[in-house]
Amino acid sequence: MKNFYKIIVLLTASLVMFSCSNELDQEPVSIISNESFWKTQDDAEGALYGAYVDLREVSRFDLNILGEYRSGVVGEGLAGDGGYRKYYENTMSSDDAGPSWEDFYKIINSSNLILKYVVDIDFTGDESAKNGILAEAYTMRAFAYFVMVRTWGDAIIHTEPIESANAELTQKERSSKQEVFNLIKADLEMAINLFPNNDMPSGRNRWSKAGAKALKGDVYLWTGKMENGGAEDYNTALNAFNDVVNTEGIELLPNYSDVHKFDNKGNNEIIMAVRYDQFESSNNYIQDMYILAQQIPTDLDADTKDRVGTAGGNAIVLPTKSTADKFSLDDSRRSATFIELFSQGALYAILAQKNTGTVIDGSRLFLSDVVLYRLGDILLMRAETLNALDQDPSDDMNRIRQRAYGENYPDHIFVNQSKSLNDEEILEERLFELMLEGKRWWDLVRFNKVFDLVPSLQGRDDDKFLLWPIGNEILSLEPKVEQNPGWGF
Repeated sequence: MKNFYKIIVLLTASLVMFSCSNELDQEPVSIISNESFWKTQDDAEGALYGAYVDLREVSRFDLNILGEYRSGVVGEGLAGDGGYRKYYENTMSSDDAGPSWEDFYKIINSSNLILKYVVDIDFTGDESAKNGILAEAYTMRAFAYFVMVRTWGDAIIHTEPIESANAELTQKERSSKQEVFNLIKADLEMAINLFPNNDMPSGRNRWSKAGAKALKGDVYLWTGKMENGGAEDYNTALNAFNDVVNTEGIELLPNYSDVHKFDNKGNNEIIMAVRYDQFESSNNYIQDMYILAQQIPTDLDADTKDRVGTAGGNAIVLPTKSTADKFSLDDSRRSATFIELFSQGALYAILAQKNTGTVIDGSRLFLSDVVLYRLGDILLMRAETLNALDQDPSDDMNRIRQRAYGENYPDHIFVNQSKSLNDEEILEERLFELMLEGKRWWDLVRFNKVFDLVPSLQGRDDDKFLLWPIGNEILSLEPKVEQNPGWGF
């Protein structure tokens, strides 16, 4: 893990203290020695905000790359491929492996520091505040490991912070997927029991009991399908999803286009999002899906020009026409997700319309929050779970479709059919509802449809593609880690 151990050693001597504002400021306020740190509630909160900054770093690009770019949803843009071609053509290699697990282990180590030291801090009698911080750290660690185990399979388990360069601590073999999932599930139980209440945090940009239960449902749905968990895991997932749906303050917004509006961050549909704000964070992944000013055709109609507005992206990876064509013309999610640009009577480009940030002082800043969980996602995962249990998923499917199609909903009512036909419709509905939110690849893997529906993987039925290669740079630093099967020389 490049620079990882250096960072950990530095953490032994000092810990960066972040402002305790909701905005999770990136600029360090002070450097405090380890001897004087971990003494007060402010220290604990500062460390937690630092962990959220680590989470924000992986959400800028990596979460979307891992969760969507290999799925056929996006392809080459107007300004070259920007190094993304290996994802949408599925030609990664150990030399060019894509995102590393380095930053995920930073999240894990930050969480482990909190879990080790905060338990001994006196919160002046406010045990609920202490328990809340511990709960968030457990959830954070569970989330990082959940991304990793789906991406690379077996993973190195660290449940204690690395505070020295001792090889016994820093160089370990990977544990099995089963062991990783056992840790994830145990962490989530700890978190759910520790959260002091069901309140939703202001801004929806911190883990909460509902967020932990959303993650729990996601985990158990995955293990039910992918790790032979079967009905027992499906029922656990269903109970978690039911709790989320019934949480006060979480509701489906009436208009789909309002869910991702920049000036509507932290709305009631959001369960957990990663916050982005000016001066505190850099642009995120949608920057690569928007257009450069010099690329805008001069013959765009006035309405399309108005929708495009201020340019400022890189246009190096764009939604594919084949994906856009799947959307019905009367689906409100179509125009809320992408814009089709026509020039000289032909399709010129398709731009992301979801999460396009805001314009400040004439410049577009791609600072939309990265949503990890929202109610639309939960309802469709609950529909999937119900179908797996041979129960009727119609109510959840139709709640989603009624919002999507409005007055045209009667033409799109979902009717319960066979389990396999229901799965086809649920999977497609998740594409329409969640496109560009980093979910599609995981969905295709979970529904066992990767080799059927990903254009670059059709006819390449090789289970190696269900995991990612581990980069040679990581392998050179991890002598006890072996490459995933099929990705070596």
